[in-house]
Amino acid sequence: MEQKQKNELNSILSSGLIDAVISNPVNSEELQKIKIRPLIHKGQTIYQIEEFTKTQAFHKNVSFEELLSLFPAYFENRFRQGQLTCESETVQILVSKKGAVSILRKKKKAENFKQIPLSHNRAKNYILNEGTPVPFLVELGVMTKDGAVTKAKYDKFRQINRFLEFIQDILPALPKNRPITILDFGCGKSYLTFAIYHFLKVLHGRDVKIIGLDLKKDVIANCNRLAEKLGYDDLTFLHGDIADYEGVNAIDMVVTLHACDTATDFALAKAIGWDASVILSVPCCQHEFNKQIKNEALTPFLKYGLIKERTAALFTDALRGNLLEAAGYQTQILEFIDMEHTPKNILLRAVRKQRPSEETLQNNLEALAPTLALLHAEPTLYRLLKK
Repeated sequence: MEQKQKNELNSILSSGLIDAVISNPVNSEELQKIKIRPLIHKGQTIYQIEEFTKTQAFHKNVSFEELLSLFPAYFENRFRQGQLTCESETVQILVSKKGAVSILRKKKKAENFKQIPLSHNRAKNYILNEGTPVPFLVELGVMTKDGAVTKAKYDKFRQINRFLEFIQDILPALPKNRPITILDFGCGKSYLTFAIYHFLKVLHGRDVKIIGLDLKKDVIANCNRLAEKLGYDDLTFLHGDIADYEGVNAIDMVVTLHACDTATDFALAKAIGWDASVILSVPCCQHEFNKQIKNEALTPFLKYGLIKERTAALFTDALRGNLLEAAGYQTQILEFIDMEHTPKNILLRAVRKQRPSEETLQNNLEALAPTLALLHAEPTLYRLLKK
């Protein structure tokens, strides 16, 4: 793309972008489409970029300066078409097979000028929409009977919707011709367990069997009462510990939210052993690595307790991601809006790609040994997989 055309695109983006759709990929195996729209976040204008593969959608927010840098690159051997809607014009970008770029602009009539819808609070296209009563949300106090979201629970409502976006992304990885078996370790009050059931069973009509597992007997009893009241026949809650649970032989998806410290490792090891198609994990309280980590060269950093604690937590989850990859999963570490409003908002999303042979798994684990030796650490998940 010529510099003159880049400057023209910068001018167009600056003149009031409402939305943009970039399509017709050069490589059909990579991204299929990109959508861009402006938003107001904490008083600042940002741009949400939504990237679509054949099976998933990924979101990120960028500044205007970052958008100006990214946008022209989309049309350099990546995509052949772009459609922009601005306040006063529509713009079409076409790229020939030889790479020649054409920018076609069409002015709108004055009466068709549109304002840019910037607010996050406009009628957002949530999976569960405000104004439409959802039985489990009403029972859990998130919604009133007429579908209004209660003020005290609005963050919870957004967080449930955010989690369901993760579920929506991995739908293609779940079986279509038989019931889907899902296990939620450490389900607690089960906002998200009920949400998964509602999303898959009620909204998508999929056959499911969902089991919630927790150590608190009173919480389990309350959840079972609510499931019975709602008529959620294929949703069951059991009292039990993650490390010892043997109630099933095969699982399609394992969910573990805020399983404390090494409980997350036991949950991930169980999921791998069951050959789960999907694993969604929000780890919590990563103490083990904090006690083990030692490296003389890093002493100037690790001598501060708070820094060591946060570093150890990040290293723990990075290693978990690598261990899941070693076990044959495509793994992402994503930002998740935490249900309890704490900094622990990392979500591990792993989708089974292939199950390695035992020899390959052990070789993959051995490749991580130098890193662990450098940090003087041997996390629980590593030991469990070595067995």
